[in-house]
Amino acid sequence: MRGLMMDEPLTLAAILERASRYFPHIEIVSLRPDGTLSRIEYGALAKRVRRLARALQEAGLARGDRVATLMWNHSAHVETYFAAPLAGGIVHPLNLRLHPDEIAYISGHAEDRFLIVDDVLWPVYERFRDKTRFERVWVVPFSGMRTPPGAESYETLLAHSSEDFEFPEIDENDAAGMCFTSGTTGRSKGVVYSHRSLVLHSMAECMTDCLGISQSDTVLSLAPMFHVNSWGLPYTCPMAGAKLLLPGCGCSAEDLLDVMEEEGVTIACGVPTIWLGVLDALHKNPDGWKFRGPVRVLIGGAAPPQSLIRELDRFGLRVIHAWGMTETSPLATVGRLKESMREWKDDRKYETRSKQGYAVPLIRLRLMRPEGEAPWDDATPGELEVRGPWIAASYYNAPEAANRWSPDGWFRTGDIATIDPEGYVKILDRSKDMIKSGGEWISSVDLENALMAHPAVREAAVIAIPDEKWQERPLAVVVLRDGEHVEPAELEKFLSTRFAKWQIPDGFVFTKEIPRTSVGKFLKSQLREQYRDWHAPSESSKEE
Repeated sequence: MRGLMMDEPLTLAAILERASRYFPHIEIVSLRPDGTLSRIEYGALAKRVRRLARALQEAGLARGDRVATLMWNHSAHVETYFAAPLAGGIVHPLNLRLHPDEIAYISGHAEDRFLIVDDVLWPVYERFRDKTRFERVWVVPFSGMRTPPGAESYETLLAHSSEDFEFPEIDENDAAGMCFTSGTTGRSKGVVYSHRSLVLHSMAECMTDCLGISQSDTVLSLAPMFHVNSWGLPYTCPMAGAKLLLPGCGCSAEDLLDVMEEEGVTIACGVPTIWLGVLDALHKNPDGWKFRGPVRVLIGGAAPPQSLIRELDRFGLRVIHAWGMTETSPLATVGRLKESMREWKDDRKYETRSKQGYAVPLIRLRLMRPEGEAPWDDATPGELEVRGPWIAASYYNAPEAANRWSPDGWFRTGDIATIDPEGYVKILDRSKDMIKSGGEWISSVDLENALMAHPAVREAAVIAIPDEKWQERPLAVVVLRDGEHVEPAELEKFLSTRFAKWQIPDGFVFTKEIPRTSVGKFLKSQLREQYRDWHAPSESSKEE
């Protein structure tokens, strides 16, 4: 016997229609390149989405066609996020921080047909335009510049269209969006999200024990919209009726704090690098900003050091650590404390909060080792595998990567982790970044987080370097805070309270900055190449 419930398709139309009907005057606020703010309400946005969807169909968009975007975070980008899939197409945000050749490769692999580009990013487009085959290109006047020759005006496109448009019937399993992985282990690979997966992902983000986004929130999204759909927030905020702040093409930590104060931000999302800069600004001017209440700071993309979580707490910025990947849409785990943990001592609570957290509803996790599934004992490491309704089942047109899925259909993340008896995941490292020294594993992430707890250290990346005796040894690449000086011996002593002698890096090299990927993660492959010939002095050889 089947259930007697209505079979209502889960599509993005339901999110847009809810926002325009119940929250028509809630705003999306965009920070423009000149520092001014532009505002549009959900009611007006929905009308522009219908105009754009109609215009795309009139331009020849067919079901399943890709509409690429080369845009910063702002309201016109949100319009495209809805209009392209609701017209029957697929929105494909291009990562503007990649090399032009890589952007051209990704666009060609995705078979993009149309492009919508910010006027301020036209020079970026010109660097790869000859290697692409876009049929039409529309330019958004994000900074107010004139439409360049060879392009069409985005605003003219909308002005000549009509909001009297009925969205075509769409199956919930039809593709809605496409994002490509960061490509740290080879060519970037396409992940294709369905309407159903995006709706379910948004519903999960609204849940109290996940991100808890509601109509009473003002959300600042610092995650680029070309990076896993800005963590899903351009869909979740309209679903909930939350005010959405988009920072445009980047701004200083001080500008971010100004916006957070003036707009009454309650939730802010971004990678650790951003919050390290914010923390520096708060230290320099501790009385400079007053928030209306505690701000939930969602950190993902890389593990925040425990010291950052503690310090931000002091300023009313309460960190919630989450984990995910392009392949997981991205939300898979959230590091909230359980009610039973409220009476724990602070050190134990901070240790738990610095982990990646436990699985959000509908997501399943397991740790796998060659001999089988690892126990959840907070000690036995294994490769983290995941499955659920918004987890990718394959890559787009990449059969060579089929081994990323287990024979029984679990996605192999490539992360080495432990899980404690409460279900909290602690990612030890990417499998390729684990350091194997003398047959024993060393976690570069644990060393990095410990180093960043030193008051003189701003950032630290730990990599493996070849060693004739031990196979590999750790090397720490360190960025100091402005005006600070520290000797390697002091850092060794600092780490010795937490690590065995054989785990401590053989050396500490100091640099002004650490190279990063386009989404803010340490680019360790570049560091390994840069320091591959580094040799430790003989007196600092480590014995067990």
